[in-house]
Amino acid sequence: MKSFSRALALLFAIGLGGCDATLLANLKPGSSNTADVRAQFGMPAAEWPNPDGSVAWEYPRGPEGTRTWMLKFDQRSVLQSIGQALTDENFARVEKGWRMEQVRRLLGTPSSMVRFPQKPEDVWEWRIDPFQPGNSAWFHVHFGPDGLVTGTSRREEAPVGGPDQN
Repeated sequence: MKSFSRALALLFAIGLGGCDATLLANLKPGSSNTADVRAQFGMPAAEWPNPDGSVAWEYPRGPEGTRTWMLKFDQRSVLQSIGQALTDENFARVEKGWRMEQVRRLLGTPSSMVRFPQKPEDVWEWRIDPFQPGNSAWFHVHFGPDGLVTGTSRREEAPVGGPDQN
């Protein structure tokens, strides 16, 4: 029981809180397979094939969630890894000139997509973990009229009526 409590505490500490912690705890890389994952999570939002025959399944937890899980399977449909797409490391990988599909494959389904015809640009947004607890935060990718990345931005907001409000 003590080791289970430690494992559960570790899952929460690395951001796997809520229902996902329970579902992910039931999956074992190296032995779980696609049927096991479907039983826990249902159908993926997207399947991303890789040149080596492996595939990544995308499970976004937006629009209000701050997680997008990417589960990678080998050619035999055996789970190889469970990864979080919405990380600072992945945000830093997005480069000017990337296509929309490249961004989508790296970060998963955006929480929202907005077109600004006057600018003109499209902005995709993902809700992410804030730097300051209690705030809300978003990561944005900006696309030009040609559908290529022109830049990225981040926005963080304190709650309305929070301690900084008078």
